[in-house]
Amino acid sequence: MKKIPLNREVILDRIRIIEKSLSKLARFKDMSLEDFKSGENFAIAEHYLRRTLEAVFDIGNHIISRIPGEKASSYREIAIILGRYNIVSEEFARDKLVRMAGYRNRLIHFYSEITEEEMYNIIQANLLDIEEFISALKILLEKPEKYGFSII
Repeated sequence: MKKIPLNREVILDRIRIIEKSLSKLARFKDMSLEDFKSGENFAIAEHYLRRTLEAVFDIGNHIISRIPGEKASSYREIAIILGRYNIVSEEFARDKLVRMAGYRNRLIHFYSEITEEEMYNIIQANLLDIEEFISALKILLEKPEKYGFSII
């Protein structure tokens, strides 16, 4: 059975969402925790981080939906399958993308438990992981045949 082509525009649209969200989150990188805790900063950061992670896993789900016989029933599974097919390295999938999946679920289901400190620390330490994911996607879009895909 042949793989269904990836839709370049679907992937690029989600990448644009991620990049816009990352640019919004970047303004908090040089901010002190005290300043981050003031005003609407926490709410803004939470919104853009959630959008980023939703887009990451939308892309992953789109890719997996093009692989015959593969189906992910959770965001964690999306991460593992992307590693299995070398869309991202297995190490990145296991160590970083799985953690992103867990945090996406935390943002959606346990949002009341998330603290300002926690959000601030993620912004300070983990945004480069998302940029690494985008880099892997750009390689996929440049050379889809390397991964057994075609693109429409």
